[in-house]
Amino acid sequence: MSLLDGLRRRFARAPEPVRAAVQAAGDPDEDVLAWGTLVRDEGWLVATSRGLRVVGPAGEESAALLPWHRVGHARWAATADGGSFTVTPLEEVEPGVQARMPARRHALADPGELPTVVRRRVDETVVDSRRHPLPGRGSVLLVARRLPGQAAREWTVVFDQEADRADQGAREEARRRLAEVLDAERPD
Repeated sequence: MSLLDGLRRRFARAPEPVRAAVQAAGDPDEDVLAWGTLVRDEGWLVATSRGLRVVGPAGEESAALLPWHRVGHARWAATADGGSFTVTPLEEVEPGVQARMPARRHALADPGELPTVVRRRVDETVVDSRRHPLPGRGSVLLVARRLPGQAAREWTVVFDQEADRADQGAREEARRRLAEVLDAERPD
């Protein structure tokens, strides 16, 4: 891609169906930051100021907004004809505990600036993360994230294995580790 093509892409307006879908979502503060064209004219994967959206070719939203603080992992794999994003969403399964949901793969014919914007946005939400081993096997990830509209960061627990979340010993160890982190943050 030439320098001129790169500049055109960087300063281009989002396609009309993308702008219409984001506007129809009803949040006047939500802005389109970047978009990638899905393969087979399936629409766009769109990064907004609020999160990730999938917009169909006619401007319909194909999936609910995935807020940035609920993106557990986003992996970009470039190919000669575009690439793919594999996004692993997180869902709160109980207060303070999140589970990884099945990964969603989005094949892109043209990624545009999407990989850079997604990486930056996900990184900006994660303030701190700490992995701790669990008794016997596995580990747990303690993650502090910035949530929209909240001044304080929020710590959550993500178990590596679903079975560990059901194990009483693993849950107690995770609670103990989280309490240590929270106690260390409290002012004396």
